[in-house]
Amino acid sequence: MKALYCQQNSPGEEMTFVFQERENLPPTRDNDVKVQVRACALSWIDTKLLSEIKLGKELLPVGREISGVVLEVGRKVTFFQPDDEVVGILPLDSEESGLCEVILVHEHYLVRKPEKVCWVEAAGAVRDGVRAYTALHYLSQVSPGKTVLVMDGASPFGTIAIQLAQHRGAKVISTAYSLEDKQYLERLRPPVEGIRQPLVARVIDVSNGKIDLAESCLEETGGLGVDIVLDAGVKLYSAEDESTSKSQLLPHKHDIITLLGVGGHWITTEKNLQLDPPDSHSLFLKGATVSFLNDEIWNLSNIQQGKYLSILEDIMEKLSSSIFRPQLDEPIPLYEAKVSMEIVQKNQARKRQVIQF
Repeated sequence: MKALYCQQNSPGEEMTFVFQERENLPPTRDNDVKVQVRACALSWIDTKLLSEIKLGKELLPVGREISGVVLEVGRKVTFFQPDDEVVGILPLDSEESGLCEVILVHEHYLVRKPEKVCWVEAAGAVRDGVRAYTALHYLSQVSPGKTVLVMDGASPFGTIAIQLAQHRGAKVISTAYSLEDKQYLERLRPPVEGIRQPLVARVIDVSNGKIDLAESCLEETGGLGVDIVLDAGVKLYSAEDESTSKSQLLPHKHDIITLLGVGGHWITTEKNLQLDPPDSHSLFLKGATVSFLNDEIWNLSNIQQGKYLSILEDIMEKLSSSIFRPQLDEPIPLYEAKVSMEIVQKNQARKRQVIQF
């Protein structure tokens, strides 16, 4: 059997992706489940995080969000039996590559896949679902009547976050980075037949750089500001210091603080966020909070394992009832996995890439 790994010889060097021939799997341990993989989603590999938590190595397994069929279970496994259809996310310290025909997974990282949900959708939605739940349920409390701003709503994560927020009764505002994104967001509708009201109350097209995001959000909320902000990165410095074209589309941290309402929650994906004393003072006056979105926390600690599994089950239930409709590309065959992973690692994929076996 072959499996896909990534190789980085020195920090800062571009990654290479290689298929390695695997020896036979070791015997199934007491709590292990042997899974025949049917689909595996591709996600960006955070090598810096892995080295910080001492998990960096020469060959890193690729592909962690998997769906498949149980072939065999260890003698202490209680949740599954052979022929069950399962889905889950392999932990950060896993030696297994999800891009392999058969893998061993501890039972506590898997849940059952509903019959109505296809393999590709299950694998493609599970990580973005966990991120959306972490942001909207655990870092903030989304509820009816709240206003949620989802930056880059046409991304795979943004799409699921919009669907979850709207399902919980929140009013959703979103930004679009292109005309295609804007049209996609305006077409989003609830799964209930007969309801033609769009999921997104207002789409703010920031692609031309002429729209004032804070002003648009304050206008939409009658000057009260937004209750929850999910960013997709922020501009930390002035425009001339930002190099890439995408960073030009990101909001400045001052804009987010300005549009945040009293008691609001700012959920950021910017791991290097720096707040100056005036920024902190503005947040203090509003009684607002800043939280960092790191969905890996669920797998870095087993203290909330039950809660994590209930999130996975809820994601599958929402997929089954079409509340979640993930933003997926066409399924990709295994032999194209290397090329697809290179695109994902360069952050050039606008839809979730899923390998189908």
